[in-house]
Amino acid sequence: MSDYSNLFQSYDMRGLSLPHRIVMSPMTRSRAGEGDVQGEMNAEYYAQRASAALIVTEGVQPSLDGKGYCRTPGIHTDAQVAGWKLITDAVHAKGGRIVCQLMHAGRIAHPLNKSGGNIVSASAVQAGGQMFTVQEGPQDHPVPHALTTDEVKATIAEFRHAAECCKRAGFDGIELHAGQGYLPMQFLSPNVNQRDDAYGGSVANRVRFSIEIMEQLIDVMGADQVGIRIAPGNTFNDVKDDAPEETYTALLQGLRPLNPVYLHVVTPFPHMSHAVPENMTELCRSNFDGTLIRNGGYTAESADAAIASGEADLVAFGKMFLANPDLPKRFEVGAELNEWDMDTFYAPGPKGYIDYPTLEG
Repeated sequence: MSDYSNLFQSYDMRGLSLPHRIVMSPMTRSRAGEGDVQGEMNAEYYAQRASAALIVTEGVQPSLDGKGYCRTPGIHTDAQVAGWKLITDAVHAKGGRIVCQLMHAGRIAHPLNKSGGNIVSASAVQAGGQMFTVQEGPQDHPVPHALTTDEVKATIAEFRHAAECCKRAGFDGIELHAGQGYLPMQFLSPNVNQRDDAYGGSVANRVRFSIEIMEQLIDVMGADQVGIRIAPGNTFNDVKDDAPEETYTALLQGLRPLNPVYLHVVTPFPHMSHAVPENMTELCRSNFDGTLIRNGGYTAESADAAIASGEADLVAFGKMFLANPDLPKRFEVGAELNEWDMDTFYAPGPKGYIDYPTLEG
């Protein structure tokens, strides 16, 4: 047996009882069906991992405009709600807890991956890099449409509608994805946001979009069921901020009156980072009062130490959970971990999705 006593302490997240501190990180898997609807195979995938203290779903688009990658699920139609209800029921039947990560890709998209909708962003600034498409392989990101002020308001309303759909689907909560260069981070990042209205220019204006989305999510679900994911200093998807400490202090201070239940912070990889705040824990703890989830390269040992030191209340694991549906049990007994198969991360079908073995076979 391992001696990760901190990792296996129970935790109360404002009434949501967690049996330990091991969270399943959101991971795009690109296995939604026609109409961006999830089905029985997806329900099996999540149910297999229900021993997580908390499952955060893959990024789920709140609208047609929000879709970026191929075969990603949505939560803005009745059929999509029904598909996710299969999943929440399956996870709850196994005693698990699951929150929906709402992810609007913004300019990180391509028309070939969409069945409608527009490619939008804070400003008409093209992202570097390319987007994979099934039809034609990697393609350059198009120049996005710069949302008008009225369209920003309409996008925020789309997030509210998605939150109402999440509630109908039976989720235990919602996480707003405001990191990794997707739409909220495009508004946060000065190299993308070149607006001169209430949503651009000053730091106070650049954080406004994320705060107003959170207001709507919390109005629908309640503060105890809404968290937010951020990635200060992350340059993934061609975003850059020379002063992220200033930006994220303003964001967290703006969120403080709303009192969201958790803050999920991603530590960027060195090759995808710029001006990362020197003391991320201090930045978070001094400006946020709820649960702190940390993500980024943790092992069981380093996660246990992070909880002991106050660096985190909960720790999220991605690829380890992908390849080890019973990850908490493996950590607990010191069992060997399955290796993940990168070739099947985003491939359709069950291989590399629901066929990873557990200790029980």
